[in-house]
Amino acid sequence: MTLDRARERMAEFLRAQDIDALCAWPEEARVRRNHVAAAVSLRACQGGPGGFQDYLGERYNRETGRWEELYGRRVRLTFGLDLYAPKGCGAEGLRSAFDRLVQALRRSGPEGLRVKELSCGAIRYEQDSGLFCCPAEALCEGFLYAVAEEGGAFLDFMVRGEGRA
Repeated sequence: MTLDRARERMAEFLRAQDIDALCAWPEEARVRRNHVAAAVSLRACQGGPGGFQDYLGERYNRETGRWEELYGRRVRLTFGLDLYAPKGCGAEGLRSAFDRLVQALRRSGPEGLRVKELSCGAIRYEQDSGLFCCPAEALCEGFLYAVAEEGGAFLDFMVRGEGRA
């Protein structure tokens, strides 16, 4: 998964779990909904080493019949999963939607991402939009990686350091 597709993949996953989800600031015009919907955004991204010199290991590609080397970095993504509801749904509709969100993300998450934390804030009514809002976030972990063809696999490692004589 690449970062430019992360929020789209989260929204697709939620829709597959029967939770209406759209990417925050979608290209198409916003449609006013008469039920609870989640606005998915990517709020933060932190990366760090995934392995020795970013080497993650090998995998067998069944399509090509060859081994591939994986290079990449561990990544922590914070998704905004803010829930919005019209007056007719109210705060109770938002609480119910958050419960469904918890159930969906407790079982799994988008392919390649593991949900580590899920939180929500206080429900509030936004006068300007006429909607109830419940801010929510999901902290997920995964790897960003690139694939290299067979040919340069590490077979052995030597550990060196300073020692005392």
